[in-house]
Amino acid sequence: MLVLLPPSEGKAASGRGAPLKPESLSLPGLAEARAAVLDELVGLCAADEEKAREVLGLSEGLRGEVAKNAELRTAGTRPAGEVYTGVLYDALDLASLDAAAKRRAGKSLLVFSGLWGAVRVGDRIPSYRCSMGVKLPGLGALGAYWRGPMERVMPEAAGDGLVLDLRSSAYAAAWKPKGETAGRTASVRVLHSQTVDGVEKRSVVSHFNKATKGRLVRDLLVSGARPKRPAELVETLRELGYVVEAEAPARAGRVWSIDVVVTEIH
Repeated sequence: MLVLLPPSEGKAASGRGAPLKPESLSLPGLAEARAAVLDELVGLCAADEEKAREVLGLSEGLRGEVAKNAELRTAGTRPAGEVYTGVLYDALDLASLDAAAKRRAGKSLLVFSGLWGAVRVGDRIPSYRCSMGVKLPGLGALGAYWRGPMERVMPEAAGDGLVLDLRSSAYAAAWKPKGETAGRTASVRVLHSQTVDGVEKRSVVSHFNKATKGRLVRDLLVSGARPKRPAELVETLRELGYVVEAEAPARAGRVWSIDVVVTEIH
């Protein structure tokens, strides 16, 4: 099983470990594309703080992120699973997993990134600021920039098992499964169900959507479940106590859409 995750806007401070070693990152087929993004991002942030802040969409209060980006080559690193913070990663709580679940996380979790393309949670990276929605002056919109490199490396990364896609729309645009891979991919949406005047109403709540996805991934890792196809994932999630609604796509080679329905927001 391969689980595709979004990163987080907020990130932990860079670690005290050795500086970035690009050749050590997973998915080496992305090396050239990563180098190009890193070169432009570091150059932009080192040369013109105001322009960099505008390009990156940063408020005055986040001005310090520009200086941080300018030092990406020399900053200390830590595992990506520690760098990414926020609601989803708080709920996932990788640090508290037992040894077996941590090994499963290292093999199955892939975090998409505007700067790196995608990394595994064990890859050592510095803290940075560069979302997939950024449009760099030289390379252009990163969502579009990453499509070619991702198309070349992701089919191999996906292997022949289940792909569980939990990315937000901006990161999903960087790679869309096709053909046989799409047929064993499940995209999950979290819906909040509440009854108002006797009528059920459902809505997507961003904060809780992220938290539920984090808990869902954690439960899968802890259980050791290894569903190989979307239909098996549906049954596994139900066994884990989730209320799940799903229908097989009308045509082969299409991504499954799975709804996880919750009644409590926490």
